[in-house]
Amino acid sequence: MGSEGQASTSSNAFSFISKGWREVKDSADADLQLMKHRANEFKNLATSFDRELENLFKFNSASSAGIRSASASPPAEIDFVKKLQPKLSEFRRVYSSPGFSKKVLDKWSHRSRIRIDLSAIKNALVSEVEDRDGVMEFNRGIRGRPLKFSEFWGEWKGEGKGEDEERQSNKDWEPIRALKTRLKEFEKREFLGGFKNSEFVEKFKSSLKSIYKEPEESKAVPPLDVTELLACLVRQSEPFLDQLGVKRNVCEKIVESLCSKHKNQVLHSHSSGESSVLDSENINDELDLRIASVIQSTGHSYDGGFWTDHAKHDPSDEKRHVAIVTTASLPWMTGTAVNPLFRAAYLAESAKQNVTLLVPWLCKSDQELVYPSNITFASPEEQEIYIRNWLEERIGFKADFKISFYPGKFSKERRSILPAGDTSQFIPSKDADIAILEEPEHLNWYHHGKRWTDKFNHVVGVVHTNYLEYIKREKNGALQAFFVKHINNWVTRAYCDKVLRLSSATQDLPKSVICNVHGVNPKFLRIGEKVAAERERGQEAFSKGAYFLGKMVWAKGYRELIDLLAKHKSDLDGFKLDVYGNGEDANEVQSTAKSLDLNLNFLKGRDHADDSLHGYKVFINPSVSDVLCTATAEALAMGKFVICADHPSNEFFRSFPNCLTYETSEEFVAKVKEALENEPQPLTPEQRYHLSWEAATQRFMEYSELDKVLNKDNNGAKSTMGNRKRIPKSASMPSLTGMVDGGLAFAHYCLTGNEFLRLCTGAIPGTRYYDKQHCKDLRLLPPQVENPIYGW
Repeated sequence: MGSEGQASTSSNAFSFISKGWREVKDSADADLQLMKHRANEFKNLATSFDRELENLFKFNSASSAGIRSASASPPAEIDFVKKLQPKLSEFRRVYSSPGFSKKVLDKWSHRSRIRIDLSAIKNALVSEVEDRDGVMEFNRGIRGRPLKFSEFWGEWKGEGKGEDEERQSNKDWEPIRALKTRLKEFEKREFLGGFKNSEFVEKFKSSLKSIYKEPEESKAVPPLDVTELLACLVRQSEPFLDQLGVKRNVCEKIVESLCSKHKNQVLHSHSSGESSVLDSENINDELDLRIASVIQSTGHSYDGGFWTDHAKHDPSDEKRHVAIVTTASLPWMTGTAVNPLFRAAYLAESAKQNVTLLVPWLCKSDQELVYPSNITFASPEEQEIYIRNWLEERIGFKADFKISFYPGKFSKERRSILPAGDTSQFIPSKDADIAILEEPEHLNWYHHGKRWTDKFNHVVGVVHTNYLEYIKREKNGALQAFFVKHINNWVTRAYCDKVLRLSSATQDLPKSVICNVHGVNPKFLRIGEKVAAERERGQEAFSKGAYFLGKMVWAKGYRELIDLLAKHKSDLDGFKLDVYGNGEDANEVQSTAKSLDLNLNFLKGRDHADDSLHGYKVFINPSVSDVLCTATAEALAMGKFVICADHPSNEFFRSFPNCLTYETSEEFVAKVKEALENEPQPLTPEQRYHLSWEAATQRFMEYSELDKVLNKDNNGAKSTMGNRKRIPKSASMPSLTGMVDGGLAFAHYCLTGNEFLRLCTGAIPGTRYYDKQHCKDLRLLPPQVENPIYGW
């Protein structure tokens, strides 16, 4: 048993030493290979030197010929080259000979020996190993002794020679003197500097840095305490709580209270006056940074969730693309047809991004129901020409953007156009970068297709319409409004990254901010400048009294207008109002006004920029169902008085001196008399700019965070605290909000895929996919080819 153990131990030890010998041999071979490489470099350098000398001789010959023709005595420099040429030729003959390379390689070849005295270890471990005087030889040395590289290199450079020998060598090989100096510099630069700057050394340094960290970097990040965890849970639960009726401001107050408690605890524990983690006013950003820091300290990397689609367009090396999707199109003169058109034109004007406007295409039967003056189009190309001509006539420049069409159907009950099929498929994947959804709730009520936030990198919704105000006026309006409110909340949360509300008159939606991102047609600003110039010349700018203009449906303010005039009929004795508009409720509105004997003159609807409307001094708009009335902005741009209700939809206009607001019906009468008795003030340049589309586009870029998205770094790193620490996205925490949004989108997709549920909620039959007529008009493949279902 003892002899077997001893043999095993000896065998293991010998294996270990053999492994060490192999490693030494491999290292020596690698060094020799490097030496060979250096020798080849030296030979290449000499060859290059040879070429330069040949060029010099050629130049000498040419110069000598030129000098002989110009002067009798050549310069001293050329004589020197002539004397040098024979010696250089001899030097070139020596290093070009095959024996030169052989000598170099023989001196550096692998035949050199490495002698290691291992006799004591060998005798103690293995007796069977052949003993050669206690020396294990890997290679035989030159002339029976090991060769030291320093001796070889010294011999090569002339070191160790006597003075006489050195002088003789220098005498015979004059050109070598300069070459030796170059070799010494080469040795220092290549063997020393090259090693210092080599890739191996740099990798070794980086490895050491990764192992060793500075004390401040290696400090342990304290874990989240109970208050921080509760604050995070409440904030991440906002979508779920919002669906249950808990308002967002309540959740924000709870989070702020919990973070304040944590801040007080940290300040109390740091009595030395050190700043706490939560010193910023922005509680959410500070909490995000705190959570990301803790997760990053653990080494956790999070790249996405269950609902996340990573197959998005990569805009890193391309021009960014913006797709604007809207629910109406010219010649239907509605806000969602006009305003997105201007937005596309002014976003494309900067030429910083490509822009596509996606509008609905209606079949001819629907066109006859929607478009005024019996205007119809046989093809999308024909309608595109109409749209571009109308736009360029008003903006004064050629807008370079693309117009595309998606299938749409007109709903008589809802008096609006609804998409047919998956609208997102009409934006090619290569252009799916940034999406602007005009009326996102409207576009997504029955959307059965790819999730917008999965296909696009950034999705912005712009809310145009106060749907709840319209629905409340219908039968069982309160109950319908309750369901529509939650559906709007649902779809905007599931399909948008950011939502812009034109005013606080709209529903308070998730991820939303309030900002007027609409401007007025430049034509109205030019009309206002013309009116101001006429008034400066002493001419009468306004020859008419008051008017109202709007689509003739009760919800557009006609109910409020008739009620005000009927209540104060005696107070406004002699007051006459011209009303311009067409609509579904025209007959009922006119018969009601006639039955009350109101002094209203009903006229056909027309463009607000029509010459016949320039002479009116007062525009009256009592509507409280608008989100932001475009006609009100246009009237102010033309320099008129505007009388409107003191309502959130008119908050943007209150800063203009010509805007007269009222809260009660008595104030309405007073404002009408004030406007008729006075002259409106001319707009200042600042006020005109505030109404323009240039200013509206600038506000849109800021509030939609589109400027940040367009200027974001390609690596996607997001700054959590402005100029403070940058936390990469991969280190962020899995978001409960994102999981809820993804779950809502998936549930919505499942529900809208059922035709029975679609019909129960008011969808147009057969709009889950586009029909044959759309295929013919838009030259599309049939839906069953676009979306095949195998095995059914």
